[in-house]
Formats: sequence, C-alpha cells, structure tokens
Amino acid sequence: METWTVRTDDGKGHLELHTIRPAGHAPGRTAASDAAVASRGEGSGVVVVHGTLITDALYRSFARKLCRLLDQPVHCYNRRGRAGSSHQPADYSAATEVADLATVLRETGASDVVAHSYGGFVALEAARRLPIRRMVTYDAAVSLSGNLTQRWRPELERSVAAGELDHAWAHLVQGLETAGPVSMLPLGALRMLSILSARTRLGAEMRQLLPTAVAEMRAVLDADAELEDFAAITTPTLMLSGGWSPGYFADTSHQLADAVPAVSFAVVPGQLHEGPIRPGSRLALRTARFLHGGPGAATPPPVSLAGSLAAAGVPARWRRSGPGR
Repeated sequence: METWTVRTDDGKGHLELHTIRPAGHAPGRTAASDAAVASRGEGSGVVVVHGTLITDALYRSFARKLCRLLDQPVHCYNRRGRAGSSHQPADYSAATEVADLATVLRETGASDVVAHSYGGFVALEAARRLPIRRMVTYDAAVSLSGNLTQRWRPELERSVAAGELDHAWAHLVQGLETAGPVSMLPLGALRMLSILSARTRLGAEMRQLLPTAVAEMRAVLDADAELEDFAAITTPTLMLSGGWSPGYFADTSHQLADAVPAVSFAVVPGQLHEGPIRPGSRLALRTARFLHGGPGAATPPPVSLAGSLAAAGVPARWRRSGPGR
C-alpha cells in the first residue's frame, strides 16, 4: 500500500491518500500515466469516499477486495478533519468536499467512485458537476425536500461545543439510527455505551471526530435539494442500501432511481449501515460487477420500495423513516 499526500485546490490544506495496487503492477504512481489509461476508456482505478466519524483505514479491507476483483488500483483518502489530512476550513461546506474529490480523481487518474454514507452525499454532489465514469453509493446520506431535518439534533452541536462528547455521541446515534437496534436505546444507555467504547481505539477516535460530524451534518442540510436538481447526472450510478439499514436511506435512493435515468437502486439483504467496513465479500462483489459493467450491472426493472425491503427481510418497523414517508 502506498501512502502519499496531495495539496487541495483551495490552497488551504492537504489530503492523505492510500493506494492499493493489484499484484504485479508497477509500484510507481504517476498521475499522468494513470490519467492516460483513463483517457483510453479502460478505467484507471477507483476512489473510495468514506463516511463520517471514521477514517479511511476501516475501508482498506474492502478496497483490497475491490482491487483484486477489478485488477485496478483503489485509492482511499482521508477527508479533511482526520488522520493525516488537514483540518476542515472555517468555510467548510459540500463544495469543499466536491473540490477535494475532484483533486483526488485528477491526481490519481481514477475514473470510478465508490462512496459510503456521508461519502455517498459527496459523490452524488460531485456527479452533478464532475465527469465520473461509473459510481456506486451505499446508504448515501442525501437530504431531499428536507427529509433529514428531523434527524438533526441541536443537542448534538451544543454538547460538542460544551465538550460533553458522550452526550453528543448519544444524540448522534439516536438521531441517525445508524447503529441498528442499539440506536433505539434510551439516551442514558447510549451515553454509557459511549463511555465504555471510549476505552477502545476506535471509540476514542470517533469521539475525537465528533466536531467534524457536526460540520458534515450541517453541510448535508445546507445542500438540501429537490429531485430535479439531480436530473443532470449522467454517470451510471448504482445506489445500494443495506437490508438492515435505517429505512430513510433506501427511501431516498429509490426516489432518485425513479427520477434519474442514470441511477438504479437495490437493497442488499442482511447488511447493516456499516456494511462496507464489516467482514464479507458480498458488497465488494456487487460493487465490482457494476463498475466492470458486466452481467448484473444494468439498471434493474422498477420495483416498489416496500417490495424491495420486504424481499430483503427487513422488519416492518425499519421500512419507515417517520412522517412524510
């Protein structure tokens, strides 16, 4: 695995990248050589955009699987505010993330994008503006017509500002419901779980990243859009949602697939919201098949959202995200 750094186009920072290359490929990376491959339409690799409260390190197993399946380099990068990348700027917004993804695509010469959760939001915003060959999102955190407003907890921001990180974590988990059944626990129990998890390396890291989560949730809400705003997307895009993920992710993906010809949607049975960072090969196989453009990559026939979730074994209570669905 190669580790390298690129400067951001706004001149305010840098991004830490990790590149995994297929066995037998030359280890030396040059943007010019990778870009030349992309210009021939052969595809020169994949950029993975991670979610909130975590770093790119958790996606490297997934990236290695993609690398083997596609026989192409896979590039993971740390978004601003974490690990070896620079801090989020004071004027941070969705535009910051789109510009950074454009920088990574240019510097790596990569042609495809795979994105998870908040990263899916970034990727879809980028696809409205950037030339991306093919794209896969998983549980993309997109706000349509204010549907995520009810997920925002003002207590989260106040708790972070006061340094009460256990309270902040509890409000984040309960508001987004991304921790599966754990999200249904009372705030007191979630706060206790935060205290216990802070003793682990991952738990401590998540607490440190809570301020970035506040900025990222604000960015999603500030970029709230209507379906027609995505009509310009021509990148073939597969939006996946986990069978055990909160229902609002599938709801949004299904709406976009119905409205945008380039977008298709599918539920992946048995997968939680954190599917891309868990063991197993199902998501990597599904993703690689679509990016390769082989069998199963075409847009599936229209189906109802309720039917998709029921077929995936999703309990009824998880098929609704609240009023307005």
